[in-house]
Amino acid sequence: MAIMRYIIMKSDQEVSFVEMPASHAYQLSALNLRLHKEIDKLTASHVPALPHAIAECADVELHDKSIVVHSGLAYLNQLERDFAGIEEKTYPLISLLTEIRALQAQLEQWYEEEYDM
Repeated sequence: MAIMRYIIMKSDQEVSFVEMPASHAYQLSALNLRLHKEIDKLTASHVPALPHAIAECADVELHDKSIVVHSGLAYLNQLERDFAGIEEKTYPLISLLTEIRALQAQLEQWYEEEYDM
């Protein structure tokens, strides 16, 4: 059975969780920090809102049913769609997309190997 970790995401007043394999959780936190470092450099008129990764935990027991737990792959798929849709003219957006897609590919492979077992 896979060991999962949860990245707690905060956006304005909303909190959500992203469930990641423990082996990849740090990568999502690092990617989130990198995207926040670079997002202000984008000059496009429409830049997606990006929540802040505020913590990681090994287990979560939610008492508030309104809080969402996203699968890591679903979260990365949405993140990739959001950033691929940015019409950026001056900043090399491709480097950010490459980082998103690299983690996305690693997760796809992880899920394939998990389901094969």
